[in-house]
Amino acid sequence: MKHILSVSLGSSTRDKSVEVEILGERFLLERRGTDGDLRRFARFLQENDGYVDCLCIGGTNLGLHWGGRFYPFREIQGIVRNIGETPVVDGAGLKDTLERETINILQQQGVVDFSQCNTLVVCATDRFGMTEAVTKLSRNYILGDLMFNLGLPVPLRSKRSLDTLAALLLPVLSKMPSRWLYPTGSLQEQIVPKWQGYYRWADVVAGDFLVIRRHLPDQLTDKIVITNSTTEKDVELLAERGLRLLITTTPVIEGRSFATNVMEGVFVSLIGKRPQQISAEEYMQLAQQMDWSPVIRELNAPPFSSPSSRDT
Repeated sequence: MKHILSVSLGSSTRDKSVEVEILGERFLLERRGTDGDLRRFARFLQENDGYVDCLCIGGTNLGLHWGGRFYPFREIQGIVRNIGETPVVDGAGLKDTLERETINILQQQGVVDFSQCNTLVVCATDRFGMTEAVTKLSRNYILGDLMFNLGLPVPLRSKRSLDTLAALLLPVLSKMPSRWLYPTGSLQEQIVPKWQGYYRWADVVAGDFLVIRRHLPDQLTDKIVITNSTTEKDVELLAERGLRLLITTTPVIEGRSFATNVMEGVFVSLIGKRPQQISAEEYMQLAQQMDWSPVIRELNAPPFSSPSSRDT
């Protein structure tokens, strides 16, 4: 049995362990949160180096990808530098492939017409493949990086704006502690309403679920969320707040859509190469063999009439 272990800086309350068969191989998929404790995070990774088939980074990234460049997080790279035997992934391979393709599939199948929707991507630099697809298809979108990651009331309404800011800011932000940019530990369990006008404006909210959840509004009636890494409690929360469609880019296993880092661990293990040697085409070929497609769940029926136009 192949063992895929995700070690996360996030809350241990979201831990999960399941066994599943994929393409004839048995897998143990395990997620272990360290409640924001960086030393514990590093220790778990080092203790399991050479004992599991793939180590997956959760609650942070190895770095950020934008504009064809990679900006490594110095803090995290300092930890994984000591991992010598087991491959280490953070989900970037699937963010570049499955998440990008998810947007195209939804458009082609008529599930979401991005040309007619207001789309809020809460953190574009984290979901770079998804964002590139959205910005090609959508006329009205907001990239929320400055708001949701830095707390600045500045919505970005063009990819060109983010291209410029990313070149200036990512070299600096990549040297900062990752907790400055992403909720870790108990912060993942808190909902602090903020940016409510932008949620109201949006027909579609896309991106990392914990970033979406962090400032989740009370009402999500007739809205669509495109995300991953949702638990059964997360689904209940979204249903209670009126969400119409929940679309996840990774499969639902025992009620949970695992994070891209876990599923990338599965892909890397099945392909049998080091992550840096795997091409986008190889990821997509394997996805086709797995009969992959986005998971679409209707949580609430749509209302009889569409809401009037919304302004931020």
